[in-house]
Amino acid sequence: MKPSDIVSLTNVSDPQLSPDGSHVAYVVSRIDEDANTYRSQIWVVATDGSSPARALTAGTHRDSSPRWSPDGRQLAFTSARAKDPAGKTKASLHLLPFGVPGETVTLAEADEGFGGLTFSPDGAWLAVSHRVRGEHYQSDEIGRRPPRKIESLEFMLNGEGFVFDRPSNIHVVPTDGSAGLRNVAPCSSQCGAPAWFGDSRRIAFAVEEPGTSFSTDIAVVDVGAAPVDGAAPYTLLTDGSGRFTSPLVVEGDERIVASGHDDVWWFPQNGHLGTLEVDAVGTPEWITQDIDRTWMPFMAGQAPMWMADGAILAGIEDRGNIHLYRVTLDDEPAKLVIGGDRSVTGWAAGELDGKTVVAFTATSRTAPTELFVAIDGAETQLTNVSASFVARTAPQSGEHFLAESDGHEVDCWLYTPHDFDPSKTYPMLFNIHGGPFTQYGNYYFDEFQMEAAAGYVVLCSNPRGGSGRDNAWSAAILGPKHRAAGTGWGGADYDDCMAVVDAALERYDFIDPNRLGVLGGSYGGYMTTWIVTHSDRFAAACSERAANNLLSLEFASDIAGVFSSEMGPTFVDDPDEYVRMSPTTYVKDLNTPLLIVHSEEDLRCPVDQATQLFVACQLLGKEVEYYLFPGETHELSRSGTPLHRKQRAELILDFFDRHLQPSD
Repeated sequence: MKPSDIVSLTNVSDPQLSPDGSHVAYVVSRIDEDANTYRSQIWVVATDGSSPARALTAGTHRDSSPRWSPDGRQLAFTSARAKDPAGKTKASLHLLPFGVPGETVTLAEADEGFGGLTFSPDGAWLAVSHRVRGEHYQSDEIGRRPPRKIESLEFMLNGEGFVFDRPSNIHVVPTDGSAGLRNVAPCSSQCGAPAWFGDSRRIAFAVEEPGTSFSTDIAVVDVGAAPVDGAAPYTLLTDGSGRFTSPLVVEGDERIVASGHDDVWWFPQNGHLGTLEVDAVGTPEWITQDIDRTWMPFMAGQAPMWMADGAILAGIEDRGNIHLYRVTLDDEPAKLVIGGDRSVTGWAAGELDGKTVVAFTATSRTAPTELFVAIDGAETQLTNVSASFVARTAPQSGEHFLAESDGHEVDCWLYTPHDFDPSKTYPMLFNIHGGPFTQYGNYYFDEFQMEAAAGYVVLCSNPRGGSGRDNAWSAAILGPKHRAAGTGWGGADYDDCMAVVDAALERYDFIDPNRLGVLGGSYGGYMTTWIVTHSDRFAAACSERAANNLLSLEFASDIAGVFSSEMGPTFVDDPDEYVRMSPTTYVKDLNTPLLIVHSEEDLRCPVDQATQLFVACQLLGKEVEYYLFPGETHELSRSGTPLHRKQRAELILDFFDRHLQPSD
């Protein structure tokens, strides 16, 4: 794969089973190179393979979030096909008939998008999450807008900009088109993940209230109740001590299953599933802690959901994989449903002619995401949208191995270059994942394939601090002053990274130890900068969208204040602890040629994180290059404009070619 192949990438996502289990609706996303943008289209296919897949929407817009009505006769979906009088694109919400005569109906249009679509059990309503714009947005002319009055933290969000004055609230709209959107929980809080009760009157949802607690709670609102002035328009079921989301209402409406963890001041930690009583305030009674893995997989765009037999279908991260498990509300052990060396990214469950049906999207190291179905355990692949791309680019499969570090097994993967000759030696690029609470593993990653195609051995691993392992694994790099004391960033994680490189060099004699490169983004960028300010063993490094100065990061990030849940003390109480763990503190010891890549509109690791490092390197006469992408956010490599993604990949490969590849 070359950077120019980025525009050929496709993605299959968001599988949704029809109520009778006979069809799966899903989304196919593609890149429009000429328009330098993304398109998405809704498709449907029979679960038994009796008929070929067919498109339900044209794909000229960004159609997404298909959701079946309870009777299976309609599909709701979101789009961006509406226009205002000035020709500006607006978000839209639609109903599409399925298997019956009719035409697509528009239920709502708005300046902000719609999320969390869910039908009421009686089919009369759709609930959505939707941002409510405040008075600041009443004028399209910036010079006429009033100043923003900011009164709490988390007032911005990467990729969204200011959010405190356009909070996400829960809305309903009647499916017969008799009325427009109605805000049923007007508030200044950020709300999402609506779930209907069986009475089609109440909705459970997740709510993050403004302030410094950083908690997320589960709330309930009666959509028919009249708002009361001065009172919260909803009732909280949790006590503000943790982070809870993705509610599922248990049959009988007496309990709710929620995902999350019950200690907001210990992050990261493995998220679990637990039950809440509807008539009491408290914390969940966890039902998945017998498997010490996170039940909130980072890559999966799907929350836990009900199965036809009353069990829950949920995903977990496990040492480079994302698997699906069946979980009951009693003491029955969780049961593996979908396993294998792969990552499941979305799922839905139902029943067809008395048989259990699980539709899911999944990816492996050599295949982008495709749609599959398992009927009573018998699995079939339903799509092959990336077939021509895979045939043309011939992805490398990679090899899993284990490295030993301080008595711990670290999972590693190594990819060899295209046209690999074991008698030759090759330069190696060591990739470090972000997070730190994420994982590399068994999924298709365009970065690795481009590096291998460019002639590099590609190495990656999951050091301590990441996900996919037990809580002790992730807690290992909590700050030494944290109540669950670890080594802090730059401790056990650094040791593991260096041990992984040592293990690879010992195991594979085709790696040239004098031509090693290291790179990573976000926390991976942090670790890259940390490594080259503490070791000279790499010949070149690329630090991307990095956290380089943890003290200033806590002042400026969109999640400012949250990092104390990992470091221990707050930065205002103990700034020296943040300085101690910051790579910029040690920049005088940097002797490695360094490439810095950042985005101008990155709010997670604001642009000053890159600029500070660049300025320090310049003043010290270090060998450094700095590229700053306009209009992009922290998500440049994943969802930036196609042209910028291509340019980014080209400049990174060019940088390493100049420093690691032999000259002709």
